[in-house]
Amino acid sequence: MIKIKPNVRNAILLGGMCSISYLAVYFARNILGTVSPQMIESGAFTTGQIGTLSSVYFITYAFGQLINGAIGDKVKAKYMISFGLALAGICNFCLTVTTGSPMAAYIAYGLTGFFLSMIYGPMVKVVSENTEPLYATRCSMGYTFASFIGSPMAGVFAMFFAWQGVFVSSSVVLVVMGILCFLAFSILERKKIVEYNKFQKTKEQGGGIKVLIQRQIIKFTLISIVTGVVRTSVVFWLPTYLSQRLGFPSENAALIFTIATLVISFTTFFAIFLYERLHYNMDLTILVVFISAVICFIFVYFLRQPIGNILFMVLGIMSSNAAATMLWSRYCPSLRDTGMVSVATGFLDFVSYMAASASSAIFANAVAGIGWDGLVLVWVALMVVGVIIALPYNKFKKAVRAL
Repeated sequence: MIKIKPNVRNAILLGGMCSISYLAVYFARNILGTVSPQMIESGAFTTGQIGTLSSVYFITYAFGQLINGAIGDKVKAKYMISFGLALAGICNFCLTVTTGSPMAAYIAYGLTGFFLSMIYGPMVKVVSENTEPLYATRCSMGYTFASFIGSPMAGVFAMFFAWQGVFVSSSVVLVVMGILCFLAFSILERKKIVEYNKFQKTKEQGGGIKVLIQRQIIKFTLISIVTGVVRTSVVFWLPTYLSQRLGFPSENAALIFTIATLVISFTTFFAIFLYERLHYNMDLTILVVFISAVICFIFVYFLRQPIGNILFMVLGIMSSNAAATMLWSRYCPSLRDTGMVSVATGFLDFVSYMAASASSAIFANAVAGIGWDGLVLVWVALMVVGVIIALPYNKFKKAVRAL
């Protein structure tokens, strides 16, 4: 019989519970993009209203990350995660009964975004504080994978249910997960597997902002913005892209979206594999994957054959998401000794989703103005910006000084 060390077992229990919870979050948040062709074809919402819905969600989710990230450093993860899931489920259900009242739909979906923002910051904090660094990274891989697998999960439901049924299904999942999380955290707390505020910020660290700046928070803020646009807005509009630019019927677009996002969901394992092959050099890994993303999106622009176009689109998204994996799975957990994991994670998620919110609305209007070809060039430019951000400026400075 194989004996598992207590610290490994505890990491599996905590990481597994967080990963399943985060899967429920991303199942819910990917539904709108998946069923948007259905919603438009049924006449329930226009393309512009769908764009507004997504923007409202991203804005409330973004500000929620900023607010709840700070709260998450003070309030137990048990309450933040369980109540966030359950309340989001209730609001998500309300969207299905707001047909004919766009304002009510915006409010319901906006509240869904705010309550879902209560999950991630406290989750990263509780895992990083209660597991060893190596296992914290593995746990982060788990819920990063869960965030990617949420898209194909939503796609599967969209293949079998009308859009209202998909939203109702996700609402049930969220409420059930909220209840289960509360019970599971209570057990883990009783067994002393989960304890809170193990790491506190010290006066010698010179204050929160100074410490985070020393830890490259500015660089990773810019990376969060660039990757946030791709992992949220680009993926959100992918079914519409398949339908309008490549000419697939909405049913086929949903199926292709499901398969594509299933492949994309394995990005986290690819990113960690590459990171280890590059001798655990996070900066070099980010630079390499951004360069790869530029090349892939250039092929998306020039290649008209649908299968090849989809292939390079998927590879481009995966490359950008690999940079995001370094951000969320390596950088954020590494801040545990600062005592500010939740607030830093919440801030980075805030800027990511603010960028996604702005880009989602812009993309919706840009298609009519510059067309899909022009929009793909915008994505290429974003990845070029990522390359510029990832360049090793500190090494350049040292080399210049050496001369």
